[in-house]
Amino acid sequence: MLDKKYYIALDDLERRVVVNCLNEMRNNLITGGKYTDALDEVLYKIIGAKQKKFKVIFKEA
Repeated sequence: MLDKKYYIALDDLERRVVVNCLNEMRNNLITGGKYTDALDEVLYKIIGAKQKKFKVIFKEA
């Protein structure tokens, strides 16, 4: 069974906030002596993700 892929749209500010929060969570896990493997993978994916420009169009019903 194939895993589903999910995409999220973040602007520069939102991306920085997500990276900072994940990094703080990682630091808390390190100080607690716990493993950070899963968190590291997510952090690397967000940091290394390609940035794509697109236009968002709002339509009212």
